[in-house]
Amino acid sequence: MIRLVLLLVLFLSTYGFFLMGSDKQKAKKGKWRVNESTFFLLSFCGGAAGVWIGMKVFCHKTLHPSFRVGIPLLTVWNVIVLYYLLNNLM
Repeated sequence: MIRLVLLLVLFLSTYGFFLMGSDKQKAKKGKWRVNESTFFLLSFCGGAAGVWIGMKVFCHKTLHPSFRVGIPLLTVWNVIVLYYLLNNLM
């Protein structure tokens, strides 16, 4: 069960990272974009670290106050939930 939780967090973070990069490329080309709510939902569900790293690597959405504050807070949320789950699944 612990492995499943860790794999889920790893998958969601990896997906969030690449989704941020994809959205940046789409923004440059003026194409269809990913809704901001999608990034927040993904972050809430466990992918905040990947979204945050993607923000930094791709320099994307770093000027939006909701992202500058919200994504780091959701990363802390993810760590707290992960800590709780790992301690109670053992």
